[in-house]
Amino acid sequence: MLLEALVALVILGTAGAAAVTMAAQSAHDIQRVAAAERNLRAASAFLDVVSLWSRDDLDRHLGSRMQGVWMMRVDRPAPTLYVTSLTDTATKVELLRTSLYRPEPPRATP
Repeated sequence: MLLEALVALVILGTAGAAAVTMAAQSAHDIQRVAAAERNLRAASAFLDVVSLWSRDDLDRHLGSRMQGVWMMRVDRPAPTLYVTSLTDTATKVELLRTSLYRPEPPRATP
């Protein structure tokens, strides 16, 4: 009878420890996801601002450069098309990418 009680306590203790470990891991995962979401929202807000830049502004920012905690890359694959992306410098994961159309400036008539 005493042996059965001890086995039951060991099983109960093991199950309790597993439940506590799982709860702690879940809390950690929730905090990590919340931080990633905040970072993504901030990146999205910054890219919203970039999407308002003029053609001249985009031309000045061609290539890669640090923008806060992100690496921003601006490419111009066509004369009227710009591709911008933000990469998290800590994880090297591309967070957002968008394409922007900017018409060519009108040509002056002689």
